[in-house]
Amino acid sequence: MSFFFNSDIAIGTRVLEIIFIMIGLILIYVGYSNFKDKTNPQRVGTSIFWIILGVVIAFGRWIPEMFVGIMVIIMAIPAILKKVKPGKNDAPSKEYTVEMSEKIGFKIFIPALTIGVFAVGFALFVKQLGALVGVGVGVIVAAIMLRILNKDNTLPVFLKDNKRLLDLVGPLCMLPMFLASLGAVFTAAGVGDVVADIVGTIIPQGNVNIGIIVFAIGMALFTIIMGNAFAAITVMTVGIGAPFVLQYGANPALIGMVALTSGYCGTLLTPMAANFNIVPVAILEMKDRYGVIKNQIIPAFLLLTFQIVYMIIFK
Repeated sequence: MSFFFNSDIAIGTRVLEIIFIMIGLILIYVGYSNFKDKTNPQRVGTSIFWIILGVVIAFGRWIPEMFVGIMVIIMAIPAILKKVKPGKNDAPSKEYTVEMSEKIGFKIFIPALTIGVFAVGFALFVKQLGALVGVGVGVIVAAIMLRILNKDNTLPVFLKDNKRLLDLVGPLCMLPMFLASLGAVFTAAGVGDVVADIVGTIIPQGNVNIGIIVFAIGMALFTIIMGNAFAAITVMTVGIGAPFVLQYGANPALIGMVALTSGYCGTLLTPMAANFNIVPVAILEMKDRYGVIKNQIIPAFLLLTFQIVYMIIFK
């Protein structure tokens, strides 16, 4: 408990740790529920994955790094062997869903928007806590709103719906965290310097326009590989943005912002961006696994072209 009463640790960090503990406990519940589910043919592998993930997220700060690494390896084995499968889930009936839809209507979007409002509000006005804490608080407030909108929304219902969503997504829920870590590893390994050496043989010295084009396209391509523009921008800025664009007087705020959104054009085109392109397929039970991506190809290329032109004009 000394961690939570240590004044040397930022209050935002301490509150965020409480949120992580709550998330971890939910994951442990999902694992335990799957273990009890005799209808799940892969209940052992499924429970191992979710329980270990929950323990690491909830208590990883206090577990020695070596043991965390071992736990992550053990956790990955069922996922690699495809032994993590959804169990029995008590989804609401179609009749009940239609009834609630007619009763609540568009008010159902209020709780969802509340999460974003709290995230932005905390980022702007409660900076000692930060946006991530704002997201956590927003989720709690949204749950209270859902309870007000429908008295059937009790704590067991929320837990079961959490389980149903996580079962549908499966191990892919870990992809954003792994990709973010991969970006840090690539940067530390000097991939950006390697990219700079390669690109230096292509881009004419001092030609900012070509530098912008290569920077934007590189952001999109690297994001396709990594699935995360935030992971890609560190490597691409070191390798292309800084030496071939910013060094020659381009506006760093404008270039950095638009280059990041250029990366998100790559997000629209890759299954590695699981939260955007794979999770919706699982939730909506779409027959075409890549249906979301196929519908985003043309908008992605149009947006990327616009962003390149925008950077060249206003650099």
